[in-house]
Amino acid sequence: MDKKIKSKKKKKNYALAKAGASPGSIYIDENALQPKIKLHIYNTDSYELKSLDNISNLLERVSNHHFNYWVEIKGFRSAQLFEILNRDFQINRLVLEDITQTYQRPKMDEYDNYVFAVSRMLFMDSDNHLENTQLSFILMENIVFTFQDTYQDCLQPVRTRLKGGKGNIRLLGSSYMMYALMDIIVDTYFDILSKWSEDLDLIEDRLLDKPEKSIMFDTQLIKRNLINIRRVAWPERDKLNDMLRSDSLLITEQTKLYIRDAYDHCIQIIDLVESLKEISASNIDMYLSIMSNRMNEIMKVLTIISSIFIPLTFIAGIYGMNFAKQDPITGKLMPDNMPELYQAHGYLYTMIIMFIIALVQMVYFWRKGWFK
Repeated sequence: MDKKIKSKKKKKNYALAKAGASPGSIYIDENALQPKIKLHIYNTDSYELKSLDNISNLLERVSNHHFNYWVEIKGFRSAQLFEILNRDFQINRLVLEDITQTYQRPKMDEYDNYVFAVSRMLFMDSDNHLENTQLSFILMENIVFTFQDTYQDCLQPVRTRLKGGKGNIRLLGSSYMMYALMDIIVDTYFDILSKWSEDLDLIEDRLLDKPEKSIMFDTQLIKRNLINIRRVAWPERDKLNDMLRSDSLLITEQTKLYIRDAYDHCIQIIDLVESLKEISASNIDMYLSIMSNRMNEIMKVLTIISSIFIPLTFIAGIYGMNFAKQDPITGKLMPDNMPELYQAHGYLYTMIIMFIIALVQMVYFWRKGWFK
């Protein structure tokens, strides 16, 4: 783990429609990416991948019911794309609004001829920052649409399985495809939490070895990220539970068996997040406790030094007053003045006495255990 984790990051600005806009308004952000559209065509015996420039004739391409289709759409810089979805596939404009407004929490909504769902993809970027992007799904009889406003994702393992024809991904229809995509997203949460768990172990080792201020900053960054993933995991669990309880014929009973497994994984993630939050809070408390103990040790040393020098300073102060025993002008003896001022070897005797006092104090403090 790096000595200090970079924590400064510019917050992502979500595309927001103007206040008072009509419900169902599709808002395209000025910084939106150009659409990249890929069409996966597959059944139990074959697989084909096509790149599309637009979806103007997509309805004709996906009309063969002997195949299943996965339509990947990345980038929203095309209002026409969403108009075609509304016209050709009867996608409600409120759904299209939720797709383009990429701050939605994980959820599932059922409509007459399709199911709409939202998941949050989490992954770490090159600067060790947590990226949180929206992945939207539209499930139809033999079609799955996925929408995201960025090009980067964590779905490559599903594409590999689909291309290789491994497992049930080509056998169990479109609802299983949607499950597989959601499942890889949930599994990615495990990978991220596993890395943070290792980081917290390393932080604890650093804490016991050599406490530094950077430890608190690193732990606080992980704790903040844990809060972010907790905000995603809880609604993700609720969404999977809604899918299990759904009466929609688009989600088959066989697929629900696998969704139940993803639901269990989500509960494990929530438990793991809570455990790591406690560990991170414990690390911060331990750091503050160590710093407090170190300060107490410093104050203890200073107190010992001060205690030793207080009587010595008292003696030096008394003999620094210079009250002469005899008036230097008249030669008259001054009663009750310092008789030791002109005593032979007075300086040496005073230093010896001061040394003995300091030595006695040090022996006393040592027997009390102050030097341990």
